[in-house]
Amino acid sequence: MTVELTYQESGHGTPLVLLHAFPLSSAMWATQHWLLADTCRLITPDQRGWGDSPLGDEEPSMDVLVDDLALLLDDLKLDRFVLGGASMGGYVAMHFLRRYPQRVRGLVLANTKATADNDNAAANRIGIAHALEHTHSAEPLIESVFTNLLGETTRTAKPAVAEAVKAAIRATPPDAAAWAEYAMASRLDSLEVLRGAEVPALIISGEEDALITDKDVSAMASALPDVRVVEIPHAGHMTAIEDPTAFDGAVRTLLARV
Repeated sequence: MTVELTYQESGHGTPLVLLHAFPLSSAMWATQHWLLADTCRLITPDQRGWGDSPLGDEEPSMDVLVDDLALLLDDLKLDRFVLGGASMGGYVAMHFLRRYPQRVRGLVLANTKATADNDNAAANRIGIAHALEHTHSAEPLIESVFTNLLGETTRTAKPAVAEAVKAAIRATPPDAAAWAEYAMASRLDSLEVLRGAEVPALIISGEEDALITDKDVSAMASALPDVRVVEIPHAGHMTAIEDPTAFDGAVRTLLARV
């Protein structure tokens, strides 16, 4: 059963749907609503359990997240749109493309990868989920996730950004974070999905991303038929937050191609 997602919306023009990263809500796109409002109609949902979106009682899976998103976009009467996501949002975007390729006009994949988790990565996610459920607190995310989210340059030169991200993580609902970890741990490989994507695509990576490797980026770039890759210097896994001007500039180039 789907849940009704809350969302933010701004601007006019080509619809652009951006899905947030783990473990942040759609609030991570606040700067994009300011910088991109003159270029597109930006819609940023809170995925189930985040922001004011209810968690529901469905078993964790990418299919459930895609069903939620499809319902929201149907309600908004959006048949076709540019779809993007950061990190976890990228996983959901690729799974949406698997299910509804005809609805996607363009694709933005930021700081994400198309391959499924290996056994060690999946076990690590499940371990974090168990810790979240045991402590009923988001503190395990500070210990296990926060350090790898931002690049060294951001942590050193932009302490206010680092503190804002840490505060956002501490406000994360632990049950939603655990649900998301289980869903991500069981996700499918999406490289074949990307090979069939007949739309303009953009890959955004961070020079200092500790979670996404050059091999991950190359695999997606090799699979996509029509793609441009933009590496943002001095940024880590949260390029949209660490250097929003560079991030939004790259998105504008994709929107111009759609």
